[in-house]
Amino acid sequence: MARIIKHKLTTREGLIGDYDYAFLFTPKIPFMKKREDEPSTFFPLNSSLPLFLAILLGFQHSLAMVAGVVTPPLIMGGSANFGPDLSQYLVSACLIGSGILSLIHIIRFKIPKTNIYIGTGLISVVGTSFATINVFTSSLPIMYRSGICQTAADGTPLPCPDGYGRLIATAMVCALLEVVLSFLPAKVLKKVFPPIVTGPVVLLIGVELVSSGFKDWAGGSGPCYGRPTSGDFMMCPANGAPMAAPWGSAQFIGLGFLVFISILFCEKWGAPIMKSCSVVIGLLVGCIVAAACGYFDGTNIDAAPVGTFLWTHTFKLKIYGPAVLPMLAVYLVLMMESIGDITATCDVSRQAVEGPEYESRIKGGILGDGIIGILAGAFTLTPMSTFAQNNGVIALTKCANRQAGAWACFFMLIMGIFAKFAAAIVAIPKPVLGGMTTFLFSSVCVSGIAIITRAGKIQRRERLILTASLVMGLGATMVPDWFTYVFTYKGDNHSLRGFYDAIELVMTNGFAIAGFVGIACNLILAEEENVDDEQEMQVVEIDAAEEENSSSDDMMVPEAKRASEDHKRVDMV
Repeated sequence: MARIIKHKLTTREGLIGDYDYAFLFTPKIPFMKKREDEPSTFFPLNSSLPLFLAILLGFQHSLAMVAGVVTPPLIMGGSANFGPDLSQYLVSACLIGSGILSLIHIIRFKIPKTNIYIGTGLISVVGTSFATINVFTSSLPIMYRSGICQTAADGTPLPCPDGYGRLIATAMVCALLEVVLSFLPAKVLKKVFPPIVTGPVVLLIGVELVSSGFKDWAGGSGPCYGRPTSGDFMMCPANGAPMAAPWGSAQFIGLGFLVFISILFCEKWGAPIMKSCSVVIGLLVGCIVAAACGYFDGTNIDAAPVGTFLWTHTFKLKIYGPAVLPMLAVYLVLMMESIGDITATCDVSRQAVEGPEYESRIKGGILGDGIIGILAGAFTLTPMSTFAQNNGVIALTKCANRQAGAWACFFMLIMGIFAKFAAAIVAIPKPVLGGMTTFLFSSVCVSGIAIITRAGKIQRRERLILTASLVMGLGATMVPDWFTYVFTYKGDNHSLRGFYDAIELVMTNGFAIAGFVGIACNLILAEEENVDDEQEMQVVEIDAAEEENSSSDDMMVPEAKRASEDHKRVDMV
């Protein structure tokens, strides 16, 4: 070991190697000679990687992760009406948890005396799942109505850490579903949860999240949304905030649009390292302009501690029954997303995408995600799952080496420990954050469409399953209160009320009801009922031709018909 460290630190080969570093930092300048699109050297999983390159690419991976990791805790903290201190803690904890829990996949542990692995053995990093946001934002209003979360005398919702604790406890228990399903054969999983079932679910998760991001883009999704004519929130984010303005004001729209344009600019002309973290760069550009224009309030940044870690804030853990069914649906979605993400990572890492080794990575990845879901709750976090953003970094840099993944975990850990970093993220103006989150959430929609296309050609059976899923899913997403008034029970039976709340939560979550309907239709509709549209058209054309020939024969005069029959007899002879 000492010899390896000495080689890494004292030799050119061990320190920097012969990698083309200029490739990472050279942008596509218009009217200049076109550069090569990718470096020639490929670094496989377990090869020796130069120290500086491992650190650099690890930092690039962490930049690709950070925007997706910090977005869900900001939204869920807002739904629970947390103050700046709790919101900052959630952001820091998610960064720390991502750094620690990603190592489970990267290292890949083998259970002794078995052939069972935990993890993928790839650069499969994990982050806070977007799929859980809808469950949190739908459950907390019900908790306020039922009295679990408290409100002030004037009806203003108060911070609800107990509600947050109930939801992460429920998520920990429901994560056992993914652990159990990891032991099923891969063929069974693909049959029960094909892309035509999971694709619409992911699509609807993105559609619902885009609404939240777009509200922030225009000023905020809090009390100032809707432009109230009285009170403390006639302006966004509040009347006394720096550069406050009514919701939907032009300056808010412009700030979010600046982030959006900056992301596209990086994708068009940016260097490879800029492309892999274009969302972060867009957010940074928006923050710089917002700070120069006076939109930032640095009070909470100054008040935040320099360092923090897990469990500096804790929450009471108790299972919330109404959220069990929607959370189970979330884990089914996470499992199928993981299969797709791991397959993509195997492909860009030049590993097998079929056969025993591939199936071992898939099953180890699902088991790892289930265990990570349990540990995330113990870390005071919402469920975490495998991220797909880093596959682009691997494809771009041709580095699938796990050393780079380990350095990415290190940087995520450092960013989480320094609490000032989390405080700065929480202080970002809503329009800037909305421009970034809307882009991220729209990419979730695109991922759902991509999953649907994996089903191959959409034939009659698949179209029926897709339509049935979207009937309920889109309806509940666009009209979320459609089922709110079905159950009117207001008695003292808390069990019955909890049962009604569970049904309401499923029926008002578009992705949950779409998932259950899709699974049911996929299992009920037999495969043999599937008829290709082209085959149907051919059958219709043949029938039409036969009918036309039959009609022509009936219209022939008797003499012509007899002549035709005599001609046929001669031909037969």
